[in-house]
Amino acid sequence: MPQATETAISRESIAAVEPVIRPHIRRTPVVELNGSDVGLDPVPLTLKLELLQHSGSFKVRGAFANLLLRQIPSAGVVAASGGNHGAAVAYAAMRLRVPAGIFVPTVSSPAKVKR
Repeated sequence: MPQATETAISRESIAAVEPVIRPHIRRTPVVELNGSDVGLDPVPLTLKLELLQHSGSFKVRGAFANLLLRQIPSAGVVAASGGNHGAAVAYAAMRLRVPAGIFVPTVSSPAKVKR
């Protein structure tokens, strides 16, 4: 299994992590459309619908990579986020049965706190 390191991101490093996180993430669809369909200049657009990913964003990919490629202390992990990062860490930790504490700002919406 590849180990997390402090190196630059490359195609090779992405390819090495993909099989590690594959069992835990969704393969989200790619949609191609014309910009004029959404009020933009008529240019080709390609959209990767990561909003359909577990926890609602691409950040769950990084959360699983970090939890699967690092030594996790028995106390678990902590994240401070009222957004997608916190939701992704919470979801990945729950699925991997890793203790996690998510600190959410007091100004966060009730919907984000619940998530």
